[in-house]
Amino acid sequence: MQTSACWGRVQGLSTTGGTVRTDGVRIDERELRRFSDAEIARRRTALDALAAEAGVDAVLLHGANRSAGPVTWLTQWPVTREAVVVRTPGEQDVLLVSFYNHVPAATRLAVDVDVRYGGTSGVATAVGVLAERGARSVGVVGPVPWQAARRLQEAVPRVVDLTPAWTRLRWTKSAEELSVLRTAAELTDRSAAALLEALAPGVTEHDLVAAVEAAYLPAGGSNHIHYVAVTSMAEPDRCVPSQWPTSRRVQEGDVVTFELSAAFVPDYPGQLLRTSTVAAEPTPVYQRLHEVAEQAFDEILARLRPGTTAAELVAASSVVEDNGFTTVDDLVHGFGGGYLPPVLGTRSRTLDAVPDLTLEAGMTLVVQPNVSTPDLRCGVQVGELVRVTDQGPELLHSFPRGLRRVR
Repeated sequence: MQTSACWGRVQGLSTTGGTVRTDGVRIDERELRRFSDAEIARRRTALDALAAEAGVDAVLLHGANRSAGPVTWLTQWPVTREAVVVRTPGEQDVLLVSFYNHVPAATRLAVDVDVRYGGTSGVATAVGVLAERGARSVGVVGPVPWQAARRLQEAVPRVVDLTPAWTRLRWTKSAEELSVLRTAAELTDRSAAALLEALAPGVTEHDLVAAVEAAYLPAGGSNHIHYVAVTSMAEPDRCVPSQWPTSRRVQEGDVVTFELSAAFVPDYPGQLLRTSTVAAEPTPVYQRLHEVAEQAFDEILARLRPGTTAAELVAASSVVEDNGFTTVDDLVHGFGGGYLPPVLGTRSRTLDAVPDLTLEAGMTLVVQPNVSTPDLRCGVQVGELVRVTDQGPELLHSFPRGLRRVR
């Protein structure tokens, strides 16, 4: 099994060599793939426009526990414990980093940012920075903890939630973001090929995950997620991949489902979902589940163009319920630079009210009709990352579709 290995095609990324920043700090650009200065400048300009529209003096961006979309988006620091950014027009951004021993790495990776130790509470320290800069109003981006939010509200007369508007900024991808996602998709495809190469009777789910990571780590990739499930087709006991692998050993007659996402730049992974059987043809129920999932995938793809509504995408999945099945995972969700709208379920498993949202050119979505039996004993994985264009959908992955037998 072969996949493309054009890892060097990403435009605008620093991938080799070193340089000296204007502040005199020497950085090794091989340490982490990064976006160009022009891309970060574009984001700063867009954020400043949001702040001006909201009438706020400053913006505070918060992230924690490696869930740090706003902070990473603006500074390229993949947050560890906690990080807070204070941005005020005309002044250098301040990045406050929790854990003192993480400050050196943040100083190397965050370009044109004043990196400081954030203390025991990044938001509390940010309140001091806001006071120094005379901010009387602040727009907040990201999920600030309740205690920290209360302190911020006590210190600043006007606090505005800018998270919805910032999320809207990320719906459509720039040319550089799209290039990064293409490479992430290639890395993810490589990991899927490695998983199937390793798949054989006797190996464990841990072995499969090890093969997945070994496929992209040497190429500079990193793990976003790798969910795997192994179960017997004759006596299935799970319908969706697990977030944690087990020591269960693969046997002949098993079915393996997986959802993989490898990243080239933090927060910009691909996503690929597939199903394989081991040394046996699929049983009738698995064959039918997969046929329905593929049909739903194609029905949704046929509607992926600007102007389509979220409700139309949900309606396109009706083949699932029409065949007596349901779903467990999302039907469709935005992806790339975070987990984004629209996040949709099917008729039998709704997540929330279907949003009043219309697709736009440049959006990237994961289409993944993961069809399961109503008792949730067995299910299949089908799907991947797709770009919406004026000409229709563009598949960002090249990994073959289909329910395949391995060994």
